[in-house]
Amino acid sequence: MKIALYVLIAILILAVALRLLIPFMSPEPDNLGVQEGKLASCPDTPNCVSSFAAGGDAAIDPIEFTGSAGEAKASLLNVLDEMPRSTIRTNEPNYVRVVTRSPIMGYLDDNEFLIDEESGVIHVRAAARLGRSDLGANRMRIEQIRQLMQP
Repeated sequence: MKIALYVLIAILILAVALRLLIPFMSPEPDNLGVQEGKLASCPDTPNCVSSFAAGGDAAIDPIEFTGSAGEAKASLLNVLDEMPRSTIRTNEPNYVRVVTRSPIMGYLDDNEFLIDEESGVIHVRAAARLGRSDLGANRMRIEQIRQLMQP
C-alpha cells in the first residue's frame, strides 16, 4: 500500500515538473509570420495544418468570409478571445497569431491567421511546437474556429 502511494506521489511530482518545463522546452519558432504573402510551410510531422499546403495530411481549407476584411478580423478576434488557454500574441492589420496551451500537459501550439480581403478568405496555419503528433488537435481547433465564425 505504501509503495503504491509513493509511486503515485512520484508520478504527480513528475507531471507537475514536466508541465512547468514545457514552455522552456518549446521556444517560439523563428519562421512565424507572413513571408512573401504566405504563412510558413508545415514541417514533415503530422502536427501541423495549413491552408497553403498543396495536399496531404497538412492541407486544410482557408476560412471563407463575406463582407470586409475588418469585419472578418473582428469576428475572428471575438472567437479567439473566447478560446480557452489561448493568448493573442500578434495583432496586425491582416495577420493574427495566437498561442494555445493544451489542457493537460500544457504543450504550446502556434495558430496563425492571414486575412486576404481580395480572395475573401482567412488563410490558416496551426502547428505544435513539440512532438511528432498532436492527435489532430490543431485541425480540430481550426475547424472549431471556422464553425464559430459562421453567421
